[in-house]
Amino acid sequence: MKSLLSSLLHLFFPHTCEGCSMELTQTEAILCLRCHRRLPFTGFQHITGNPVEKIFMGRTPVAHATATCYYRKGSLLQQLIYQFKYKQREDIAAHLGRQMGLALQQSHWLYETDCVVPVPIHPSKMRQRGYNQAAVLASGINAVTRQPVFDVLTRNHHSSSQTSKGRLLRWENVSASFSLQHDTDLKDRHVLLVDDVITTGATIEACSRLLINAGARVSVCTLAYSRH
Repeated sequence: MKSLLSSLLHLFFPHTCEGCSMELTQTEAILCLRCHRRLPFTGFQHITGNPVEKIFMGRTPVAHATATCYYRKGSLLQQLIYQFKYKQREDIAAHLGRQMGLALQQSHWLYETDCVVPVPIHPSKMRQRGYNQAAVLASGINAVTRQPVFDVLTRNHHSSSQTSKGRLLRWENVSASFSLQHDTDLKDRHVLLVDDVITTGATIEACSRLLINAGARVSVCTLAYSRH
């Protein structure tokens, strides 16, 4: 009911807050200031060896890694992610991408990277959704940092659910799911790999290995970090 009410309010009163449905001021977008403060920011951009970096230790040589927010069930952030993944709210993804960019600007390493690469989705999901949410987040980061977005990864097929799999099975499940466009030259580039939510890290690990094998250095930024 709340989701339906929010959708109707957005249709007829597009300047209402997605968190509380109150009218936004001229300086606010998507969320009012009060609801913006409800977002569970991690502060990982300030912390070397943060929980996202630890995911990749001993797995793949990621230079830096961060997530802007914690992913918590029933939270405002979960509602926003649901809206941009399943309700065609591309504007919400763009707004949250800008928040990622603002958080990244507080890190000491952002400008070691020189381009942003989104994790791809399968073409069937692209047709259904109309956009790749990771690419929209990457565009939001670009709007703040001005780093170019290179959409150079392709998802070849769906991988099955990761929930009940161990680390090796998760890796085998996704390792053949991605490919790099043949004419891509990433040698000596430092890529910022972007996705919406990180849990096990298997998807980002698979993409990172492709980029590293192409001669790139890789850092990672996701919108949200989900403990598992």
